[in-house]
Amino acid sequence: MTTDVLKKHKVNHVALVIDKSGSMQRHQSTVIRVVDGFVKGLREESKALGHETRISLYAFDHEVKCLVWDMSVQDLPSMQNVYSVQNGATSLIEATVLALDDLKSEVSEKYGEHSFLQVTWTDGIENASGCSETGQMHSSADGSYVTRPAQLNQWKARIQKAIGGLADHWTSAILVPSSLAKRKAQEYGFPAGNISIWDADTTAGVEEAIGTMTAAATNFLRGRDRGVRGTKSLFAVGQDISVDDVKANLEPLDARKYKLVKVNEEAEIRPFVQGHGLTYYQGCAYYQLGTRVTVQASKEVAILEKSTDRVFTGQAARDLLFGPGTTAGSISVKAGHNPDLEVYVQSKSVNRKLKAGTRLLVML
Repeated sequence: MTTDVLKKHKVNHVALVIDKSGSMQRHQSTVIRVVDGFVKGLREESKALGHETRISLYAFDHEVKCLVWDMSVQDLPSMQNVYSVQNGATSLIEATVLALDDLKSEVSEKYGEHSFLQVTWTDGIENASGCSETGQMHSSADGSYVTRPAQLNQWKARIQKAIGGLADHWTSAILVPSSLAKRKAQEYGFPAGNISIWDADTTAGVEEAIGTMTAAATNFLRGRDRGVRGTKSLFAVGQDISVDDVKANLEPLDARKYKLVKVNEEAEIRPFVQGHGLTYYQGCAYYQLGTRVTVQASKEVAILEKSTDRVFTGQAARDLLFGPGTTAGSISVKAGHNPDLEVYVQSKSVNRKLKAGTRLLVML
């Protein structure tokens, strides 16, 4: 490559940091599918965009191991023979810090335009960082009480420094199992928009993680193609597409086939539709995406151009928002900021609460 080409060559370094503590045993086979699906999304989107994407895999219980180091996603095999669950504790802080430190110290940015994405995925609460050095957990198994506060505080300071010191072309994110775990992740320094809660108690929750991870990979790479090298809203959707993208890939609906209605105060969806003289039937109404919701595979989505109120929907709209391959299961998403577009999600509920200040899209 010439020097000019090298400067423009986009190289993405992704580090997946995966929990392999004992509680993940029931999810082992599904975790492999989630990671394989995530890698597939990276592989397909990288190829389509002409990026080079390299991936590293770390697994942790009370110890941390690097399973794969900075390998091209085009060459990475299935996790089937790589990942296995052990009967250990949860040192997610230590694992995250190691992944970030390795990328910082071992990857040269001399040639090309580099970006870094680190994603930690856990079903538990931090309780064992530093165990590899001291031989001791610092907290109880559920993290409810601390037995070695100095050890915990040392590692909290390390992760806060590691994430707080990241440059703009670095993105650090985490999937956690509960609101409590989310609050702790924010304490550690993960941006709120880069934290996603998944249901660790059900197989459906793990299936949902597949869609969430795949959409995140798609959003990251598409953002990169537009010159966004780092993000604090990894698990949001819609911010990374343009009106030109929509027009190039989707056909607008006939304006006579839908109506947009302003929601001035909170209301249930069916009486709200009927109160505006419209016929309600299951699936006719689409609410405006805002805070995080779960979008099932059976739900359609729509994209609205703000300047014209033109609406685009169908499978192609879902692919454009979430990335191809997210139709098999549910996906947890929230709206990203886009000055030109709004995202709407189909509701099949008769009593969904509509939020004041939004709009409702009703198919006629």
